[in-house]
Amino acid sequence: MPTAHVAVIGAGMAGLAAALELAVRGARTTVIEQASHAGGKLRQVQVAGHAIDSGPTVFTMRGIFEELFALAGRSLESSLPLQRAQILARHAWSDSERLDLFAEPTRTAEAIGTFAGAREARRYLEFTRDARRIFQTLERPYLRAERCGPLRLARRIGLRHLTQLLRIRPFDTLWHALGSYFHDPRLRQLFARYSTYCGSSPFEAPATLMLIAHAEQDGVWLVEGGMQRLADTVTQLARAHGVEFRFDTEVTAVPLRSGRVTGLSLASGEFIPAHAVIVNADVDAVAAGRFGQDLSSAVTRRPPNLRSLSAVTWSLLAETSGFPLLRHTVFFSPDYAAEFQQIFRQRQLPAWPTVYVCAQDRPAHETAAPGGPERLLCLINAPADGDARTYDPAEIDVCASRTFTFLERCGLTVHRQPQRTVTTTPPQFERLFPATGGCLYGQSTHGWRASFSRPGSRTRIPGLYLAGGSVHPGPGLPLAVLSGRLAAQSVLDDLDSLLHPHPVATRGGISTL
Repeated sequence: MPTAHVAVIGAGMAGLAAALELAVRGARTTVIEQASHAGGKLRQVQVAGHAIDSGPTVFTMRGIFEELFALAGRSLESSLPLQRAQILARHAWSDSERLDLFAEPTRTAEAIGTFAGAREARRYLEFTRDARRIFQTLERPYLRAERCGPLRLARRIGLRHLTQLLRIRPFDTLWHALGSYFHDPRLRQLFARYSTYCGSSPFEAPATLMLIAHAEQDGVWLVEGGMQRLADTVTQLARAHGVEFRFDTEVTAVPLRSGRVTGLSLASGEFIPAHAVIVNADVDAVAAGRFGQDLSSAVTRRPPNLRSLSAVTWSLLAETSGFPLLRHTVFFSPDYAAEFQQIFRQRQLPAWPTVYVCAQDRPAHETAAPGGPERLLCLINAPADGDARTYDPAEIDVCASRTFTFLERCGLTVHRQPQRTVTTTPPQFERLFPATGGCLYGQSTHGWRASFSRPGSRTRIPGLYLAGGSVHPGPGLPLAVLSGRLAAQSVLDDLDSLLHPHPVATRGGISTL
């Protein structure tokens, strides 16, 4: 391979995956990160001397990470201590209405049968079969391949399998499709929550998102030591393959010469030459000129109404009583439609939100509370308007009061103390992830076209590439890893034109290792 230098802006999981792939394939690679450590949205919040995972808390699609570690000549199993969850999550609607989803679908069917009747259990098994079929239809031609439009996706799937493409119900909403499986409104609400995994409303997201159910049923894992350990381990692997990391370093611009990338300008005044730059940041940060006005034309900035969800989170060290929490527990809003109407249409915090609680000192299959205070992340969905409005402290206090009062109605009392609570709101997420309004998943997946409208790895500027949850194939740790590897592969495919400028257009995807 000719000598090439690639700079990666951002040490989130997509940036780490891109850097590792590039280094293994022989490119000299430098990662520039403004924070003092790797991880991006895999953030931890320090509360009274305890580190609390306050970003992604679920590890799924293990095979993608096994492939990444195998790329570096290591095994995931020997590098990262993981524990498989026997219970995926506990769900509650009131103090007396609870349902657990299990790793084994037949156990879940039995639980649903007890909860809602034998017919609903049979419908659940039909739902899991269809979710698996949708996932298998789209995994290689869409999730693992370069971004494409619907016609090209149809060609990738093949004319003989076009009926499979139609059976993924791309023109149906998730909420409507779930009504054909589940007659119990609680089950419809439970499985509609998969749309929020990509920051979207189930009333507007396509039924295709049923595939998330299969990804979760294929295995949910706990990372011993916290999710930050995943980023730290991949950083170590990348360093072992020669990747240079520069933390606490801010990129101010990506200068161009003759319309092509030349390197990075840092806040310190230093210039780092590079043949290619991969930006692992939200695409709106690029379009807004956060890396120089020269890049603002590289991608189209999305209007605020197309943003995905933001959140209000409480990272706490607190004692709990009453409800038997699991590692992952969801308390469902009594009015699901109103919750999303208030967030996406009225741009308000929901009056009675769905609440996710991650009890990080509990194994996924045990309810026994640790002695004394425990580490908790409590999260509700919120509008991504952190760049357009401020949240008065009194408004957040009212939101917190409603949220924790609702938990009490469901049987859970959280004994909060202000000095042991850190609250994060959309404006604070905007400061962490500029130009996003605090949205955490890129563009919302509303309507059948949305999945095809995320930008791909390549941009309009030669030498500039994109990676992360706001680009194809979408948000979430596994897909962010795939986006990083797709970006790295695009750089490698374009290497000749980057070193010796002339028109080259080679396209490809990721093969399974």
